[in-house]
Amino acid sequence: MALEAARGYLDLARTQGDARYAGYAMGVLQAWTPVSAATPNEVLVMHATVAQFLHDFDGAEATLKMALAQQPGNAQGWLTLATIQRVRGRYTDSDAACNALARIRQNLYAVACLAENAGLRGEHQNARDALQGLLQNPVLQDPRQGATRQWLLTTVAEVEERAGRPAEADAAYRQALAAGRSGYDVIAYSDFLLAQNRADEVPALLKAEPRSDAVLLRLAIAAQRQAALRPLPAKAAQANQRDIDELKARFEAAAQRPGTTALHAREQALFALHVQGDAAHALTLARLNVQLQREPIDLLVLTRAAAAANDDAARREVKALMQEIGLRDARVDAAL
Repeated sequence: MALEAARGYLDLARTQGDARYAGYAMGVLQAWTPVSAATPNEVLVMHATVAQFLHDFDGAEATLKMALAQQPGNAQGWLTLATIQRVRGRYTDSDAACNALARIRQNLYAVACLAENAGLRGEHQNARDALQGLLQNPVLQDPRQGATRQWLLTTVAEVEERAGRPAEADAAYRQALAAGRSGYDVIAYSDFLLAQNRADEVPALLKAEPRSDAVLLRLAIAAQRQAALRPLPAKAAQANQRDIDELKARFEAAAQRPGTTALHAREQALFALHVQGDAAHALTLARLNVQLQREPIDLLVLTRAAAAANDDAARREVKALMQEIGLRDARVDAAL
């Protein structure tokens, strides 16, 4: 019952973009806190998954390693561990977790996991071939496999973005959304549209989404971009100002909670950069963010903030960090 409740709350946290539900998920697992080697394996993995959502990557990784020492055949545990290590920019460690999936004969997940890492390293053709090979598998043509197809197509789209192939990325994003919408995909495609100067397409894409921080932020950025081209109608301008005021209030409220600044630093950096036009503050927040997570978007936000602030030292930081991680991204190269 506790696991079912935790999964339900975590699903709400993901779809609503509201971390409070993740807190509720952690709350229903309270009977097994602190976790230990005596904690049931499923509880360990769920506890780690919630901790990952809350950006407690150290805690999540330690808990997963405890779970996998107990049960090396836990595929979800290995996949989550690979994801956490990837988010932290540790691709070699992530590869090892992906290879563990192959050892327990979870070949689809192993291939997709390794392909994603290859794409991050700039091995775009290898990643593309591996992912397209999986998508052509007859098993994945079953409509019930829509979520898996969506995940693979989104990964293809992200590989194409990093390779500097916007037309191919656009096609893959559209295919992913046709296979099934998720909050992650919608936000990723919104960011793609904004980067391609297609801000006018963003409001319709986000219209049915819950008003999470991420959604409000993209709506505000899109409105700012549209207003720069032509004055917004009065009603649209008022709606945009309400979104901006609401976001600002949310960020200010989050800042009152001890130890949470870094958790929201990516979104706050985007807000400072693209809505408030405060490049110096955006750069401070982007630097704070990459201390915690190092996904391509995190390096891209840091790069764009450095460019907007005309800060050569920050540009050098980005280049050094890219080299340290092993990340290759045409978008970062263009912004530098």
